[in-house]
Amino acid sequence: MYDEDELAEIRDSREEWEAETRDPVREQYGERQERFATVSNHEIEDLYTPADVADIDYDEDLGFPGEFPYTRGVYPTMYRGRTWTMRQFAGFGTAEETNDRFHFLVENGQTGLSTAFDMPSLMGKDSDDPLSDGEVGKEGVAVDTLRDMEILFDGIDIGDVSTSFTINPSAPVIYAMYVALADQQGVPREQIRGTLQNDMLKEFIAQKEWVIPPEPSLDIVTDTIEFAVRETPKFRPVSISGYHIREAGSTAVQELAFTLADGFAYVEDAIDRGMDVDEFAPQLSFFFNSHNSIFEEVGKFRAARRIYARIMDEWYDAGTPASKQLKFHTQTAGQSLTAQQPLNNVVRVTIQALAGVLGGTQSLHTNSFDEALALPSEQAVRVALRTQQIIAEESGAADSIDPLAGSFMVESLTEEIEAEAMAYIEEIREMGDGSVRDGVLEGIEQGYFHREIQDASYEYQERVESGEETVVGVNAYETEEDTRPEVLKVDEETQDRQLGRLADVKADRDDDAVEASLDALREAVDSGENVMPYIVDAVKAYATMGEIMDVFERKHGSYRETIGLA
Repeated sequence: MYDEDELAEIRDSREEWEAETRDPVREQYGERQERFATVSNHEIEDLYTPADVADIDYDEDLGFPGEFPYTRGVYPTMYRGRTWTMRQFAGFGTAEETNDRFHFLVENGQTGLSTAFDMPSLMGKDSDDPLSDGEVGKEGVAVDTLRDMEILFDGIDIGDVSTSFTINPSAPVIYAMYVALADQQGVPREQIRGTLQNDMLKEFIAQKEWVIPPEPSLDIVTDTIEFAVRETPKFRPVSISGYHIREAGSTAVQELAFTLADGFAYVEDAIDRGMDVDEFAPQLSFFFNSHNSIFEEVGKFRAARRIYARIMDEWYDAGTPASKQLKFHTQTAGQSLTAQQPLNNVVRVTIQALAGVLGGTQSLHTNSFDEALALPSEQAVRVALRTQQIIAEESGAADSIDPLAGSFMVESLTEEIEAEAMAYIEEIREMGDGSVRDGVLEGIEQGYFHREIQDASYEYQERVESGEETVVGVNAYETEEDTRPEVLKVDEETQDRQLGRLADVKADRDDDAVEASLDALREAVDSGENVMPYIVDAVKAYATMGEIMDVFERKHGSYRETIGLA
């Protein structure tokens, strides 16, 4: 984009500025610290100029919004057309309590629902399972049967709302319940909108919640993709999640690279199933973390779109624009929230949310300031939602399509992050002898991802403990004052109420119909059929989450992680 003679003049002028203007001031007053770096330890230069982005080709690397390679956004008008979907995570106790929170959020201007589940539901266990004791409704809503889903969405027309479900090993069961609920409400399946997280590869890499081994888990994810293409074309059957990779301690580059690698693994598996890439790729979505280093995060989001567009085009022969457009949800960084001085988290979340907006997210969740202590209170949730609304309506950040494009710093970081992420993706592909899917599976088996994230997390913690990385209120600007707010407490009687409902459902249902539906599911699993239609039939018979997931565990066995040494 720049003339070589002009670049040479800029480089000469910079050297002159350094010697005559900067260095005398630096020698007299010094700088705040010896080294400046992002949260991910990307070193930040004191000044960026056109020389730092001299290799950028505007048409090939940037282009225009809504056009390949989508660096500047996947839509031509972005937020000038409409703002991102505002989703606040909600889920605790029983379905009735979460339904109340859903209505509260909608009344306060939320534009999409996002559902959190308790640990038994996440792990495919019923509330009356001995392993569930003490965990029912504690970190999300308890869902055992279709009856819980009916109560969860009581008074909510699912034909009018987009709903996100953050669940993985048992995600197909929750998806089946939502499809069954649509059938009950008379909403055509092709009209329901939402997103199922359903990213099992990420579980084996970072979050570590699973029921069966990696390969059969991947098969079931592909079943949901295949079913969604046929039955629920507006519903996204998998949200490929870097969020939990980052929460486990990865760098921004590792988050991006490992997330995209997982995405390409799903693409390859669906293609091997016989699906055309342009048939399913438009329904894939992504989920990223947004941390404190605002310009690094913006660069990460822009690099993500560019890498995805190019690889979908060059490696997988995607034909339609929608197959090359990376669309993503963003959540602010849970790991950055501090129990000390929790009101400081309001500022952290605002910065992180702004990074998501400046980076062009399609959907955004802002964490509540009290989440380092407990499930969020109504007051904290309202503040988190208002944060998004103020950014959208008052800040001006949503008025221009790609406001940081052309920033020498942002463009330079985008290039760096892209190059480093591609190096990781190529390494994973080599591990699979040319297949990203096989490379991801091999990396899981070898403990490759675990080691990479563990090393990055350890290095970050060392910087915090040495004081090189400042965490306000934790290792700097501390106070002895008690700053804990009142927090939400889940009623200890929640478990009893949930167990009572589950017992009533079991007593009222047709046991023969339940057993017939589970037998049909077993036969589908044994024969290698797509399991989704059979799971839908089972939930309609009011088979429980645990009964359905037990079919898969009995067939494939459980999984125990083995971490190899480097």
